[in-house]
Order: sequence, then C-alpha cells, then structure tokens
Amino acid sequence: MDEKIILLVEDNPDDVTLTERALKKSHILNTLVVAKDGVEALNYLFGMGNFAGRDLSCMPEVVLLDLKLPKIGGLEVLKKIREDSRTKLLPVVILTSSKEETDLINGYSLGANSYIRKPVNFNQFVDAVRQLGLYWLVLNETPPYDSRKIDG
Repeated sequence: MDEKIILLVEDNPDDVTLTERALKKSHILNTLVVAKDGVEALNYLFGMGNFAGRDLSCMPEVVLLDLKLPKIGGLEVLKKIREDSRTKLLPVVILTSSKEETDLINGYSLGANSYIRKPVNFNQFVDAVRQLGLYWLVLNETPPYDSRKIDG
C-alpha cells in the first residue's frame, strides 16, 4: 500500500508545531509535508521550484489548507488545485481560524471537501485532528491517481 501523505499548508510555525503534536498524540504517523505559503504548496503539488522532479504519482491523501497565507492565499490555492486535472479530485480540508462566513462560503464554492475552524483549546484541537485523520486517512476512499488525471 502506498504511503498516505498529508500536505499541511500553514504559515504559522506555532500552528505547524501544534498540528504535528496533535497528529503524534493521535498516533497518526503519516508523513507530513509542510508548505509555508501558497506558492510552496502549489510547487509541491505540481513539481515546480524546489520540488522540480518530484514523483507526481505520489500525491497527498489529503491537503490541510489554511486560508490566510503569504504570497498566494488559501482560496486561490484551492482554485488552482481544482482547475488542474492532476489535482482536481484531491481531498482538500480547509483548516483555519477564520470565522468569516464569506471564507466558509467561498471555500465550499471553490470545491473544498470540508471546512474546519481550528479549536483554540489544545485538547479539542487534538480531538479534531484525530477525527480528521480517522476519516481522511482510514475511512475515506480516494479515486486512484490515474483517474485524477482525466479531464472531464
């Protein structure tokens, strides 16, 4: 079975550390790739920049996407993911502290699979990450990579 990679797109180092701790505490030991801004996330997904030559047949199982990012914002990243035949079916979970209703509506309008507000309390955050991991990495079935490349 292929390794199930999690792509975390998060610019706040404290939130990255918190997510890493929550995954570890929840016994989710999948490889975590961290992109610190929208450009880095897109470079990873499409094998550009520092990720040129990356094996694009090995896509993340799920993308955890913050909205407030430098360079390219999360909603624009989501839009570019959905526009490309290689990534249009990739599960994207918006994981943000934003309480803006427009972010919620725009996220779903652009094709987010889920929208989760980051709990402030660490134990609640750990529980949210555990549930995310259980659902997206164990229960959910994604289409095979070959079907993700088909336009239509």
